[in-house]
Amino acid sequence: METKIVAIDKLDSPECVEEKLTCAGIVIRQGGLVAFPTETVYGLGGDALNPESAKKIYAAKGRPSDNPLIIHIADMAHLDRIVQEIPEKARRLAEAFWPGPLTMIFRKAAVVPHQTTGGLDTVAVRMPSHPLANLFIRKAGGYVAAPSANLSGKPSPTLAKYVIQDMDGRIEMIIDAEGVEIGLESTIVDVTCDIPVILRPGAVTQQMVSSVAGETDMDVTIYDSSSPQAPKAPGMKYRHYAPKGELVVVDGEPGKVVSYINEQTALREAQGKRTGIIGTRELLGQYHASSIKDAGCRDDLRAVAAQLYTFLREFDDEGIDYIYAESFAENCADTGFGQAVMNRLLKAAGHRVVQV
Repeated sequence: METKIVAIDKLDSPECVEEKLTCAGIVIRQGGLVAFPTETVYGLGGDALNPESAKKIYAAKGRPSDNPLIIHIADMAHLDRIVQEIPEKARRLAEAFWPGPLTMIFRKAAVVPHQTTGGLDTVAVRMPSHPLANLFIRKAGGYVAAPSANLSGKPSPTLAKYVIQDMDGRIEMIIDAEGVEIGLESTIVDVTCDIPVILRPGAVTQQMVSSVAGETDMDVTIYDSSSPQAPKAPGMKYRHYAPKGELVVVDGEPGKVVSYINEQTALREAQGKRTGIIGTRELLGQYHASSIKDAGCRDDLRAVAAQLYTFLREFDDEGIDYIYAESFAENCADTGFGQAVMNRLLKAAGHRVVQV
């Protein structure tokens, strides 16, 4: 298959952008797949109401078919058709955070095929805030099922070049555009329960959800991957976001973390291996490795998140064999963005954590 790369930049006129996205929408309506930017990461879109499109998404990604897809909509009016009911707490959350990086789990309507929901009777729905994503969804018919646009298990792409690396020749079209800002996938909240449950942390934090919906719970599988239950949301069951090299998260006092990481990188380099480090600016000058990534200041977790997947992809490009990352476990004690950063790091590391 030949994949068409459609570039959209700031110099394009509104008419030109609309024409390009109209063409992308036609691909979706005809049963094809299109990768497109959102404010979180790039998505791999297909017609959410076409079971064959869902099958194509799973095949393109090499993704297990019991891993649910998120349906992206562009207007609140589109929600009624695909869910059985909209609980009052869900309405309040939508008013507060849609469009934006929040996905909600509803009981699905019959029109939504089980191929899209991973066999579940619930459906994940999100309304992205990225203007190109919103217009694209409208052009595509209003319902676009889209996981992240990467091969299953690899880090989610925040740059078009990594979408092309994974999806060229596997899908019909890739939209190359700017605007991916957050760098982590959306928060997922199950609103089918009396008390909303966060299934995946993200930019809309537990604290933010609770401020609108009242009491919330955090699913135990976020930090414990051993649960045998079927995943209710993307990213809950399988290893995700993983680079080719072995990633280890190192937790402890800063001085001990630096000493341990430098000992390990020296050992691996002596064995002829290439090493990488993800470190915060406060400690960066103390590290020694083949490749050192500046994650920014420790108290600016949104900056850390925005760069995390790009760092993991760059390590792959650089042929890094072993990666060591500072932990942000102390930031998980509250209900803020530290939960999201640590969740993705743990997934990428296969829950390999060293305490020093």
